[in-house]
Amino acid sequence: MSANREAIIISFLQQHGWDKAKRGPLAGDASFRKYDRLEDQRGRVVLMDAPPPQEDVRPFVRIARHLFKQGFSVPKVLAEDAAAGLLLLEDLGDSTYTQLLAQSHDERALYTLATDTLIALHRLPENQAVPSGVKPYDTSRLLDEVGRLQEWYMPLLHAPALSSQTIDGYNSIWQALLPLAWKAPTSLVLFDYHVDNLLLLPERSGIKACGLLDFQDAVAGPVTYDLMSLLEDARRDVNPALIAEMKQRYLNAFPSVTPEDFELSWAVMAAQRHVRVIGTFARLKLRDGKPHYLQHMPRLWRYMDQCLAHPALSDLKNWFDAHVPQTMRTLNL
Repeated sequence: MSANREAIIISFLQQHGWDKAKRGPLAGDASFRKYDRLEDQRGRVVLMDAPPPQEDVRPFVRIARHLFKQGFSVPKVLAEDAAAGLLLLEDLGDSTYTQLLAQSHDERALYTLATDTLIALHRLPENQAVPSGVKPYDTSRLLDEVGRLQEWYMPLLHAPALSSQTIDGYNSIWQALLPLAWKAPTSLVLFDYHVDNLLLLPERSGIKACGLLDFQDAVAGPVTYDLMSLLEDARRDVNPALIAEMKQRYLNAFPSVTPEDFELSWAVMAAQRHVRVIGTFARLKLRDGKPHYLQHMPRLWRYMDQCLAHPALSDLKNWFDAHVPQTMRTLNL
């Protein structure tokens, strides 16, 4: 951190009376954001340091206040300086799903709570669930994200660049596939709904016991997306029986959604997300010097194989078999 950035932070903390507090780092994430815990006799708060122009705290603030109003457990925004990219947030503690699962906490109970939280969100009328200013997860953005395959994953392999004709064919397949994801209803997609970003708050009841983090990238999109990102987690394997149980639990809450439409939307959104994450993890290695995310690549490719087995994705499967065959899905770095 530059001396100038630290001076800006100290000034912000002085303004809000936290400059004398004990300060220590919390775990970061794959973005440019950093987090510190501040502690004194009053208790604890969290400092989010999201330096512009790479980061913008305003979407986080907007979504946090919206979700809080709808009855969900998110960190309260205690102070903000959007121009400086600094927030003081309520400290919801350390009991992330990741930590609890590592301590052999009841996996089924955690995933049931997370699934029920999504059910509660998706039961809201769309115009209530999705706040103004949230953009749709449109085809342009979805196509841009799957483009990370050729932009970052192929260079990671030191593979020859794909021809423009091959890339055009890839994009055409996705353009035909992506509308099928909207066979499922639309709601607020929190976007990074997985065990690193969920907390257990046992002192709270019902869905309030599920603490939500990292939702600033929220969009309006198919309801399948967040449940899929929870259950097909890039970072850990989930028991297939538990996946099936949670999917059925969700479907039971929405009898108007047919299992066929749900599974089709799931397959399309899962394939899109997994390709995006494969490209993102390659970018983190090549651009940002963060190679540890590559350990998750085998799992992501297993998920892709599952997605590509859906009959509606046969053209995409043929494209991958031709241009990114199994031999190119194994990293030897």
